[in-house]
Amino acid sequence: MTAGFCRLQGGLFLESKKADVGEGASQFQKDGGDNMAWADMFYPDPSIPETVRLATLEAVADGFPSHYTLPVGLPELRKEIAAHIEKKDGIKIDPGRNIVVTPGSDSGLLFAMMPFLDFGDEVLVPDPGYPNNFLNAELLGAHAIHVPTYPEDNYQIRMDEMEKRLTKKTKMMVITHPNNPTTVVYRKENLKKLAEFIVANDLILVCDQAFEDHIFDGIEFVSPCTLPGMWERTVTVCSLSKGYGLSGYRIAYLYADDKIMDVFYGSAVNVVGAPCTISTYGAIAALKDDTILPAYTEILERRRRVAYDILGNTPGVRMRMSESGILSWLDVGELGSSQEVAGYIAKHAKVLVNQGTPYGEQGENHIRIVTACFKKEQDAVRRFMRIKEALTQLAREKDIV
Repeated sequence: MTAGFCRLQGGLFLESKKADVGEGASQFQKDGGDNMAWADMFYPDPSIPETVRLATLEAVADGFPSHYTLPVGLPELRKEIAAHIEKKDGIKIDPGRNIVVTPGSDSGLLFAMMPFLDFGDEVLVPDPGYPNNFLNAELLGAHAIHVPTYPEDNYQIRMDEMEKRLTKKTKMMVITHPNNPTTVVYRKENLKKLAEFIVANDLILVCDQAFEDHIFDGIEFVSPCTLPGMWERTVTVCSLSKGYGLSGYRIAYLYADDKIMDVFYGSAVNVVGAPCTISTYGAIAALKDDTILPAYTEILERRRRVAYDILGNTPGVRMRMSESGILSWLDVGELGSSQEVAGYIAKHAKVLVNQGTPYGEQGENHIRIVTACFKKEQDAVRRFMRIKEALTQLAREKDIV
């Protein structure tokens, strides 16, 4: 095996730190525990929007979904995606030249990076960040260069930290915007400086925008591809999983300049195959239904406040209210290491949360909780209270209270 793959472990021989690797999460739930570690809105409760459910059933009744779509996605779906992009970004793109549909954004992220990276190239990645942003570079033979971001800056990207890590081998930058796990939205002024840095140094930007659909507190969201000089050097990766709560439908998409997209079109069947046909019809219905996102934003805005109110005043815990999406990021350094605290919660609260360490070097002493799990707010609140009670007990054991 290559160096990028041979060091990986899937939990078959040793316990994995990642909740989405191996059978650990499944067994934890079979034993009566709850999973708040998967970034899957309303998990594990049924939650398909009615328009999506009906479109899916109609597609099955027609019988066509036993067949392939085009490897780049059904034209009708790409048309709706283009309309969605124009509405959110204010840019008109050609659904026949600028979009490719992928079976989820994880495969889309790897696909987005593949054409650009050679062995030994370097990729700048903000830390904390989505684990796949680091790992994908290594799988492709490149090196992920961690660029630290800091809570005192609200995790905005420092240009001096970028400059210090720039070398002749730097080829690309990968960001998740809004950030996973911190939920922070990169501000427009920060992104302008980042764009100038990328253009000046002839880099490619891969921007994962899986969490873009739910932004709180009136914060302006800016897609980097809309900034001067960035359209021709940005690959944007989006998903219906987080915003629409359709993780199981496995529909995501890339959009980029047609000179870049021509390569994706030419290799889509080799790398990602074709998206699920049944899911395609559900995705079309979701994008056409203008009521889904506002309704979910209202639920998620309230949920993040409830999570903050309960967990934010727990002894030994520091946290900010989430700026976007379905997550909360907690500093638990006073209580112990990331592994210790996550393990304590699993044992005493019977809730699976994420250790912070897979999210980068800055993730130590932190945990991530998917606060949007469970459709009913009261069901989530019960788990928040169990976590709070367990952490309060841990604080007593540490003589913090």
